[in-house]
Amino acid sequence: MTTITGAAVIQTFLSVVGVFFILYLIGYSTFLFLSVTVGSSFLYRRKRETHYKNQIMADCYVPVSVIVPAYNESVTVVSSVSSLLKLDYSLYEIIVVDDGSTDDTAQQVIDAFDLHEIERPIRLQVPCNPVKSVWYGMAGSVPITLVRKENGGKADALNMGINLSQYPYFVGIDADSVLQYDSLHEIIAPVIEYENVVAVGGLVRLSNGVELKDGRLTSYSLPKQTIPAMQVLEYDRSFLSARILFDQFNGNLIISGAFGLFRKDVVVACGGYDRDTVGEDMELVTKLHVFCRTSGRDYLIKYAPEAICWSQAPASLHDLINQRKRWHRGLFECMTKHWRVFANLRYGLVGALSYSYFLVYELLSPIIELFGILTMILAVAFNFVNVPYMILFFLIYAVYGAIMSLTAFFSRVQTRDLHLSKLDVVRALCLSLFEVTILRFIMAVTRMLALVGYRKKDRRWDKITRTQIKAE
Repeated sequence: MTTITGAAVIQTFLSVVGVFFILYLIGYSTFLFLSVTVGSSFLYRRKRETHYKNQIMADCYVPVSVIVPAYNESVTVVSSVSSLLKLDYSLYEIIVVDDGSTDDTAQQVIDAFDLHEIERPIRLQVPCNPVKSVWYGMAGSVPITLVRKENGGKADALNMGINLSQYPYFVGIDADSVLQYDSLHEIIAPVIEYENVVAVGGLVRLSNGVELKDGRLTSYSLPKQTIPAMQVLEYDRSFLSARILFDQFNGNLIISGAFGLFRKDVVVACGGYDRDTVGEDMELVTKLHVFCRTSGRDYLIKYAPEAICWSQAPASLHDLINQRKRWHRGLFECMTKHWRVFANLRYGLVGALSYSYFLVYELLSPIIELFGILTMILAVAFNFVNVPYMILFFLIYAVYGAIMSLTAFFSRVQTRDLHLSKLDVVRALCLSLFEVTILRFIMAVTRMLALVGYRKKDRRWDKITRTQIKAE
């Protein structure tokens, strides 16, 4: 009779885990390669079309309401609103929603744009907390409305902006962000091109290290601080790769809360932003997919990579960790709320590919990756693995990930005709390896611990140290 030893059981277990991780890494590597390749090709094709004047330039404008939710944003809110006044767009309004700030955010806006208090009835189409006061003024031909309300969180503030808005489409941006001069023109383009668009996502780039004048980029460089510089590589890979690829089959599940356009009547029909989630941006987009498909509505959710919003990245590791914890909690809430989408034929590729990707490679990835590290330590302890081979394998994987990040980064630099110093090129090459190894490991631990002490009703705003945006 054969006796099964403990070592044999452990070896069998490690073999099964090894096969799983090889398949896991192959799946992610294949996705990353396809998405970066498709994204880079798309950007270069767009650049050629622009060069040869092959793009259709429409002279028509869709009226847009720009909603700026703000909580304790006195450092950046004036520069953000000022940048909106320099947009190359004919018909839009600006709505600033002060969500019960404890600093002088509202007073900064009132003084800077000479607003005066008015009595204005508000039609409550979507739920939000009560209004304290409404202020109004004109900056040239652009109406500016400021509403002060009781604190309720970002989703609640956005709902208030929807209730105040007078135009059929609205754009939500963060109060620490600056829109490029042509961003409204670019983000509305899919609405003009396709009649069934219900939402469009813009490209978020990091403002750390850049200078803007009249909404135009005048100076571009990698941030001098290491943490924001690595986030530049991360953002370019994320926004270039996955979102362009998912856009090919109407499969985007997220539009960044920093910059997104929505058709108001459809958002109102599905209940507006969910005030019981910290991931209101992803939840709304997923809810739009569910609402349109279950009601049999023909729809498109598009991505406009030329519609650029410049937003601040957390400058410290502490702020970055807090931000990513909040993002992961929001992802968890959205995935669990809309779990019926998973592998459901009613939702087509959205359920089969998009939801599956976010489930495996976003929500569960920190648990999977950290479990992999623990099993490797166990394998080394029992001498069941060739350590030099293992190190070589992960070094190759890290270099591969760094190459994908650099491809996305330099594709964006090249197609936008940006100029990098030699020092920035060297820094990008070096930091790409740190970003896919050290920063990724820290973020994996952060996201795994994100749900520890999780409270469903915790809807506080992010507390991130802000600096003045270099925009004139």
